[in-house]
Amino acid sequence: MKRFVALPLAVCLFSLACLVSACSSSNREADKPAANAVSEQKQNQVQKSLGTAVPDWSEKAVMYEVNIRQYTKEGTFKAFEAHLPRLKELGVDILWLMPIHPISKKNRNGTLGSYYAVDDYKAVNPEFGTEADFRALVNKAHLMGFKVMLDWVANHTGWDNPWLANPGWYTTDENGDIVQPAGTNWTDVADLNYDNADMQAAMIDALKYWVKEFDIDGYRCDYAGGVPTAFWEKARAELEQIKPVFMLAEDDQQLGLLKHAFNANYGWQLYNMMNRIAKGLGNAEQVKKYGERLAKTYPGGTYPLNFTSNHDENSWTGTEYERLKDAVEPMAALSFLMPGMPLIYAGQEAGLNKRLQFFEKDEIEWDDLAMSALYTDLIRLKHDNPALWNGASGGAYHTLAAGDNGDILAFERTKDSNTVIVVMNLSGEPVKSTIQTGGAAGSYQAFPSGAAADVQAEQPIELAPWEYLIYTH
Repeated sequence: MKRFVALPLAVCLFSLACLVSACSSSNREADKPAANAVSEQKQNQVQKSLGTAVPDWSEKAVMYEVNIRQYTKEGTFKAFEAHLPRLKELGVDILWLMPIHPISKKNRNGTLGSYYAVDDYKAVNPEFGTEADFRALVNKAHLMGFKVMLDWVANHTGWDNPWLANPGWYTTDENGDIVQPAGTNWTDVADLNYDNADMQAAMIDALKYWVKEFDIDGYRCDYAGGVPTAFWEKARAELEQIKPVFMLAEDDQQLGLLKHAFNANYGWQLYNMMNRIAKGLGNAEQVKKYGERLAKTYPGGTYPLNFTSNHDENSWTGTEYERLKDAVEPMAALSFLMPGMPLIYAGQEAGLNKRLQFFEKDEIEWDDLAMSALYTDLIRLKHDNPALWNGASGGAYHTLAAGDNGDILAFERTKDSNTVIVVMNLSGEPVKSTIQTGGAAGSYQAFPSGAAADVQAEQPIELAPWEYLIYTH
């Protein structure tokens, strides 16, 4: 967060919980604490032996980030609900809603404040509507086939949060004063103390609340690396006892978070490469090396979230048009083609080309949906080709030799009988070369036209600036 500048595990845990419950009911009251300790120990053992649970519905999913405040003139759940049919037609699968909680007024930034200064973990922001409005939105989204994830802020709270009345729940300085998160300029939030077991229990209780009471399907966890991994693993295990969930970490440094807690983290490496390449400060060789090391660095079945924009990048770094310029479309395609789950930020399908104010009302303009066609095609490509699916459900990245031209990115991904070949000119100059496709040569269909294409073992290519070719088989 920036300010200024699966199923098998769930079944195992459910069965284990039932077994422990049955056993403890026949024991004396005095034995219950010991039984609970044994239950928790066994639960943790099951979690660690199976790794991170993977919900079946995530295998080919595309995520869409929703900024309720800026999405419509009204900025409400009800107003956003009217966009669900359009998003269904677009093809996205997961709706990630930025924090929906009330925002603290004390030390607030701007007029409306930061979504990430949470006032109450078990309430909804009245600016967005009522709990009934939110429940109706989730229910309708589920009926239409969407999954719904909430943005969760576990590292800190706003300064009005009632948890501040609990001694020891927050980090303090040598004078006993509660502090903001260390090393940040986040003056609008207070740092939580994860050495406090009662606070941890309350946080897990709040996480479980939205899954139990509103049937939420997972969480995007803000500043996940600022919270102990052991907490996230315990929280994930308890959530899995309710239902299979998907967990996304806003982090790319602590891969240990992915071993037993999170399914995906932020693909900042690819994001930064794309920005540098668009500015002429990098080339395709960097993407090749990145793709080749992904399978070696990520715990089995986990992967990065690929994006060209999100709420932070749009507001603080610049729109994709500012950063990528003529490379907007090929980089959008790359985010769908590289291993990982693609993300679309609210308004990207409408060619959003303004930085949305973070602490004020700043409505997205929906007059021009010209980019929807591109994203609809890319989502269809993702859904229809198992080679591009997420994690263990998809195919690994394999570089295809493209001569000595460092601006040409050529690779293939294969899963079972499905192969996708990608050739991209990641430069503003025309390129010409021969791609060594080897055993991947054969009869393909060109994307998105569907026209038949014969890909040779030594395939000559000639591409205009930023042009790219995709073949499916």
